[in-house]
Amino acid sequence: MKSRIHLLLALATGLLVLPQAVHAQAPTDPQIVGIVLTANQIDIDAGKAALKKAQAPQVKAFAQQMVNDHSALQKSVQDLGAKLCITPAPSPTAESLKKQGAQTAARLRGLSGAAYDKAYIDNEAAYHQAVIDAVTKVLIPNV
Repeated sequence: MKSRIHLLLALATGLLVLPQAVHAQAPTDPQIVGIVLTANQIDIDAGKAALKKAQAPQVKAFAQQMVNDHSALQKSVQDLGAKLCITPAPSPTAESLKKQGAQTAARLRGLSGAAYDKAYIDNEAAYHQAVIDAVTKVLIPNV
């Protein structure tokens, strides 16, 4: 139970998005770690792509903040998992996140200029809003 609470806090801090079709069975602690690591890596990769492609200085600054914040959280989750002797495990949720992340990255690659900047920021806002919903509607009730 204590490890779930720690992981939930890391999850909330990390702004994980869970797909709407979260599998009915609550994820195990190793799966939660795997989900958090997957979600953070997706946001790190999106931020790195935005650093190369964004045009507006504010969008580049935001992308750098996402890379910094999610990289720090990634290390924190890895350290916590190691401390609690939890090895990340695959899950349908993590696989769904990877698929969604790849689709979003492909869509963003097809954009440029202001259209890219807007789409990247809009995606980040939706991604992070979904975290709030996932934490309050899925994870907290299952802790």
